[in-house]
Amino acid sequence: MTDADVDGSHIACLILTFFFRYMFDLIKNGYVYLATPPLYLVKKGKEEVYCWTEEQREEAALRLGKGSDKGYTVQRYKGLGEMSDVQLWETTMDPSRRRLRKITIDNAAAAERTFSMLMGDDVPPRRQFIEENAHYANIDA
Repeated sequence: MTDADVDGSHIACLILTFFFRYMFDLIKNGYVYLATPPLYLVKKGKEEVYCWTEEQREEAALRLGKGSDKGYTVQRYKGLGEMSDVQLWETTMDPSRRRLRKITIDNAAAAERTFSMLMGDDVPPRRQFIEENAHYANIDA
């Protein structure tokens, strides 16, 4: 479990690199999951909507604001530490409501090349990868 922002994604990548390199069988046998906490809470009165994407936040704001940009609040979680224990349980830890992504390896050789490129000392290939794939990123700048 890491923060829902770009920094959390980077930390998840580091953790997954560790599992891939030193505990590969855990991934191969289906024991590794990423918990996905929400990035936003949209609230009006007692109604609360947790949102994992910008699009979900916009939809919740429209619905709760009834088309207006007033009458609701948006809380952006910069990290898991900003959530109360109850919120963390409700959104990320409760087995009946949490969102988990199972980590799988479809092509170990390609995964090895990607991890080596992302974590290696050679900057130009990493820069090229980032430039070519930046449009897939959920950037919250």
